[in-house]
Amino acid sequence: MAHGGRLTVPLVRDGGGLRPATWDEALDRAAAGLGAAVARGGPRSVGVFSCSKATNEVNYLAQKFARVVLGTNNVDSCNRT
Repeated sequence: MAHGGRLTVPLVRDGGGLRPATWDEALDRAAAGLGAAVARGGPRSVGVFSCSKATNEVNYLAQKFARVVLGTNNVDSCNRT
């Protein structure tokens, strides 16, 4: 069921507001932001949350991304819930 307020394109922040962007631009900005955070504070300054309701494969990919791409062991899938 579609909702009238649902986003259909990614939004990026320019100055103080949000504007529509392409997926490539939004993903490039997200990658740059994560890279800047790691460069500024080191790999221990970032972490990844996954979902305990996700499949084992999705959680595996999340921890692999965190460890290989970001260089951090800070991964939590909140399995305690």
